[in-house]
Amino acid sequence: MNLEKAKVIYHNVAPQLRDLFNIFIKRCREDTITISAGHLAYVTLLSLVPFIMVTFTIMSAFPAFASVRSKLEHFIFNNFVPTASDVVHKYMSDFVSNASQMSAIGILSLLVVALLLISNVDKTLNRIWRTQSDRPIVYTFAIYWMVITLGPMLMGSSVVVSSYLTGLAAFTEEYTPGLGTFLLSLVPSGAAMLAFTILYMVVPNRRVYARHALAGALVATIAFEITKSGFALYVTNFPSYELIYGALAVIPILFFWVYLSWIIVLFGAEFTCSLGEAFENKKAENEPRKVPKE
Repeated sequence: MNLEKAKVIYHNVAPQLRDLFNIFIKRCREDTITISAGHLAYVTLLSLVPFIMVTFTIMSAFPAFASVRSKLEHFIFNNFVPTASDVVHKYMSDFVSNASQMSAIGILSLLVVALLLISNVDKTLNRIWRTQSDRPIVYTFAIYWMVITLGPMLMGSSVVVSSYLTGLAAFTEEYTPGLGTFLLSLVPSGAAMLAFTILYMVVPNRRVYARHALAGALVATIAFEITKSGFALYVTNFPSYELIYGALAVIPILFFWVYLSWIIVLFGAEFTCSLGEAFENKKAENEPRKVPKE
């Protein structure tokens, strides 16, 4: 009986998985996500310092998060930059410190550059979702402002949760060995998955089901963690960049990692969109066809 049920489930699910895979591969080829990722990587490096400065400025306005800046920096560079985190951290801190001494016009120009990154992400994701109509300018501004304001708050919240779990791990280690450490290890992945889910639901100018966005975020998070571990392993054991570039090795390493990260983001977006397209195709097949009256 169980074997018969398994066969029925297989015959029902296998065609859907095959269609989903075909749609996903087709969309990835059509959208040339590797080229789009390269463009976003370039814009990211251009916007990185302004975006970090804006993030810390907004966080300093909230007393609850003002004291976690150093912890946030440590959290980001240790969990989302797989190698050379200390060097990148030092350079970024120097850049942000120099940028904070700029005039009001200079700071405004940095804010515009930070918005440039959000605008490019918005256009790229909407191109993946094949959206034709543009949003009203007020709605677009609201989304950009939400990213700038809520982004730092989410990152600060993840650091607060991480600090809480660190204390919990020390407290519960005596009673449940390994539980607190395990929960602490899930914080970076949980923060990444939450960010991916919000990105895939909010940015596209069309309805995206939460379950599709969550599935795409899960795929992107798993790919991110695997890529991060593999990239760190490669750079650590095959230090060819350091032999060639010397002290400047951090530049190509950072650029390549940002490029891989954007490929993963777009990879998850394509998977989310493919789920929606496969769902619509299945829904259209199940709808009864209307027979024209003679």
